[in-house]
Amino acid sequence: MKSRAIVRESALYVFLVLTVVVVSLPLVWVIGGAFKTESEFLLNPGAWLPESFTNFENFVTLFGEKAFAPYMVNSFIVAGVAVVANILFGSMAGFALAKYSFPGRQAVFVMAIVAMTIPSVALFVPQFLVIVQLGLVNSLAGIVAPILAMPISVFIMRQYSYSVPDEVLEAARMDGASEGRVFLQVYLPLVGPAIATVAIMTFLYAWNIFLWPLVVAQSSDVYTAPVGLAIASQAPNRTDYGVLLAGALVVLLPVFVLFLFLQRYFIRGAATTGLK
Repeated sequence: MKSRAIVRESALYVFLVLTVVVVSLPLVWVIGGAFKTESEFLLNPGAWLPESFTNFENFVTLFGEKAFAPYMVNSFIVAGVAVVANILFGSMAGFALAKYSFPGRQAVFVMAIVAMTIPSVALFVPQFLVIVQLGLVNSLAGIVAPILAMPISVFIMRQYSYSVPDEVLEAARMDGASEGRVFLQVYLPLVGPAIATVAIMTFLYAWNIFLWPLVVAQSSDVYTAPVGLAIASQAPNRTDYGVLLAGALVVLLPVFVLFLFLQRYFIRGAATTGLK
């Protein structure tokens, strides 16, 4: 029995290692391609590694000739505002749906779940009409407006809120705390993992969104990083793959850093969300 357990455990570790290797291969190719010269792509486009990792020509072209930095700033603004708004609105909605009893509470939650099933592309036309009516076309506000309160944020916060004991909230109320103080000083510190989960998922979506900024933005001043990267990688009659992969690596770094710092809370929040 012991030998069988060792074999099963060894097989599991081999499977996990192979899975990590397979998943990492595209990233390895992107990292290597970011340092390749144009001649390397033409001579051997399928090569995994460049001749030298000291060639920063693609990065210099990206931030110099292609002026990619303003696109990154726009993406940081859009993603930052979206994260703060979803944490605020999602936690408020989750707190109300989980801890208050009022007519229509279940119907509101069902509407949030239904909204999660609707493809974002299907909402482009009505959303664009609303943005036009509000006069927010060709602005960062118009890009971020539809994702200020995403249904997934409400769902995550509502589900995790059930893990907060009602007795703790009632004790704070008995001590004379107002509802605002209960929410800010008692509830929010107890739902940190859910907040981290919402922050990562919102940032990832807002950072990588491509079609909506392409529709709303009508000038390069408002382009976000994915749109700017698509434009920066275009050369006369061809695609500059070196610049494209260098930009992809740069765009990946903020998401990697955010997940690196919040991964512990993200895993805990994601694992706990489905318990209720």
